[in-house]
Amino acid sequence: MGASATTTPELYAMNGGDGRFGYAKNSFLQGHDINASKGKIGEAIAEKLDLKILLSTSKTIRIVDAGCSVGPNTFLAIQNIIESIERKYQAQYLNINEKPEFQVFFNDLTSNDFNTLFSSLPPNRQYFAAGVPGSFHGRLFPEGSIHFFYSSIALHILSKAPEEILDKNSPSWNKGRIHYINAPDEVVNAYATQYAKGIEIFLDARAKEMVSGGMAVMIFPANPTGIPYSQTFTGAMFELLESSLLDLVKEGKISEAQVDSFNLPMYVPSLEEMMELVQKNGCFDIEKMELTSPGVHASMSNASSMGKAIVMHVRAGMERMLIQHFGSEIIDELFNRYAKKFEEFPHHVLPSKKVQLFVVLKRK
Repeated sequence: MGASATTTPELYAMNGGDGRFGYAKNSFLQGHDINASKGKIGEAIAEKLDLKILLSTSKTIRIVDAGCSVGPNTFLAIQNIIESIERKYQAQYLNINEKPEFQVFFNDLTSNDFNTLFSSLPPNRQYFAAGVPGSFHGRLFPEGSIHFFYSSIALHILSKAPEEILDKNSPSWNKGRIHYINAPDEVVNAYATQYAKGIEIFLDARAKEMVSGGMAVMIFPANPTGIPYSQTFTGAMFELLESSLLDLVKEGKISEAQVDSFNLPMYVPSLEEMMELVQKNGCFDIEKMELTSPGVHASMSNASSMGKAIVMHVRAGMERMLIQHFGSEIIDELFNRYAKKFEEFPHHVLPSKKVQLFVVLKRK
């Protein structure tokens, strides 16, 4: 266990399998977000995707879901995209006897549970499926091969936490915190710089892989300009996790040094930050970039049910990373404490604070 735990990308993968703490059973928060964005994606395809151009060089539409994980959400998202493309095909009065075929690439880290993913593929799917292991912070596909790129609730994840926040001699040392919530400007800037580097690599890779006229749709957490990160849905969620870990430090169950060397590899950007990075890349037209508030699933109408769901969601997503750094012995107690924090502060993490960035780009 050590500082390197938070800079090992393979630890970012969600819990596999279909057990109690598996992502497949604890991902309905993301499923709600996918349903909430269905209409926006369909609208973008209907208004901005020109199939005549895309099909002039290929009879196969190739689609990517980057950061697909193992749950049912990826299949729902892909089905929504394909149905929207088929409607657009009919709307453009293209030859009904030569409907395109679809090839879907499910991408995630090599440690992702692809076995569970593929064992649950829809039996009546109308596409050819393939898995592509590897980080989306880099090239994944041949040049000019992808027509539609999709990513949901993944683009806020860094390839690694900033190195300087682990350096005791650096003004960016993030002592006593696990993220940049309520941190000095030096820590926030270190995260922002690391994020910008990662997105530059991400956009360069997609620019090479996508065909001219191809579309990229990305949905991920956002931090509205002028709103402190601690007051956002994501920030408040991680603030309670940090508080739970610090309680364990006070009781001597984990060391202060362990917390000092653990930093979440995530950054939640503003719309302005993302727009600047896309414009700097210069290879994409911004068809849409807006903040959305998807709310939460109807089953989370009260603070208690929402707190329980968030705890299970965070455990499914971060348990590997936490075990690697702090050990498995404290995991159950950590998440029990985390759940109690939601009971103590039922209005700390509010659905109204949940803000996402909905981005539609088109390859020039």
